[in-house]
Amino acid sequence: MKTSIVLLLVLGLAAVAWLASRAKATRLQASAGRLATNSRPSQHGWYVALWTAVPALIFLAIWGNVSPGLVTHDVLASPAAAGLPADSFSRASILSEARAIATDKQTGAFNPASEPLVEPYRNATRKFALIGAALAAILAFAGAAYAYSRVSPAFTARTRVERMVMWSLLLASLIAIITTLGIVASLLWESLRFFSMVSPLDFLFGLKWSPQSAALGYGNEDAFGAVPLFWGTIFIGAIIAMIVAIPLGLMSAIYLTQYARPQVRKWMKPMLEVLAGVPTVVYGYFAALTVAPALRSFAATIGIPGASSESALAAGLVMGVMIIPFVSSMADDSIAAVPQAMRDGSLAMGATPSETIRRVLIPAALPGVVGGVLLAVSRAIGETMIVVMAAGLAANLTLNPFASVTTVTTQIVQLLTGDQEFDSAKTLAAFALGLVLFIVTLLLNIVALRVVKRYREAYE
Repeated sequence: MKTSIVLLLVLGLAAVAWLASRAKATRLQASAGRLATNSRPSQHGWYVALWTAVPALIFLAIWGNVSPGLVTHDVLASPAAAGLPADSFSRASILSEARAIATDKQTGAFNPASEPLVEPYRNATRKFALIGAALAAILAFAGAAYAYSRVSPAFTARTRVERMVMWSLLLASLIAIITTLGIVASLLWESLRFFSMVSPLDFLFGLKWSPQSAALGYGNEDAFGAVPLFWGTIFIGAIIAMIVAIPLGLMSAIYLTQYARPQVRKWMKPMLEVLAGVPTVVYGYFAALTVAPALRSFAATIGIPGASSESALAAGLVMGVMIIPFVSSMADDSIAAVPQAMRDGSLAMGATPSETIRRVLIPAALPGVVGGVLLAVSRAIGETMIVVMAAGLAANLTLNPFASVTTVTTQIVQLLTGDQEFDSAKTLAAFALGLVLFIVTLLLNIVALRVVKRYREAYE
């Protein structure tokens, strides 16, 4: 039986339980009087419906993760699995192909050894699906019977339903925290494995990044120096891109809030924010095919040696254009939120509109502007596609914006692409780079909170 059908059956039982318990509560309320009842009939209905659906749905979620292992164990115990090879990789490949054919995800068998296992897989899948459906139905009926028996005029169904909703909201809010803790734990664990092979000092302060040489057996000495990656990330995302994004974003926000007519603002603000919705691969194509060749030709014209068709300047310029909406939108909202009395007071004192903007509006809106800038920096630091297509993969420690450089995120993608062995320093280096990136982002957020707190105290 398909999982979707079981879910529909459970939800149908919950709906029937809601109607039955609501009818019972209505009858009890009519006989006992409205003032003698603690909760409304609909609240009794929701209490019984939740007891019907929630335990069964939790069981189905657990069963969905447990049943594949039970199915495989049942197939391996069948006579058809007696001829499977002893090699674990070959055995897993055959079982995977038989499973795909049995579940109609694959039409034919590439390995003849998987054909005898198709029917045992189908039988085992059908058997454990029926077992799961039966157990879910039993839980649903048991929960409904338990909750239905508690419906009475004095029963506090309202309080219990609200408590269930509160716990569900708490669980939903904890998902993000638990996910973050899981990410940090995995990064720390894999990074510790990497640092057991490579010295942290060599990683953080080394000037040569060549993980391929270590993978080929030339040793880990001087192969995992990440300073060129850190510099490339800062050079492209925090320097070149910000030189483009901060002035243009801030000036566009000032124009839209202070100078533009309502009809102009109505059209320009959505057009500006459309830039945030353009896929990064489109920006990457534009940087690689248009901006980078133009910059190389310009560098050759003015006599700059060593200009590359993949340059930090090309990636940084296009990345800066991409993140203009992040700066502009936050600055726009912050400037518009400044009280009108501050504007009027400045103009009444004889200040010009430009002086009011420079000395009153921008300082008062600085927390929002800083938040937009830090959001843009985080976005730029995490960008990968533009760097891959326009800046290249070479880990160079250079101040020349026309040279090819790379970033931390680009190297993470490169190290984890394809079939990798997670017991080598080359692959584990990606987790160490991710840990450093996580710590840098955390520090940026702490600095942002300090700045926002300081200026909020000054202007509130």
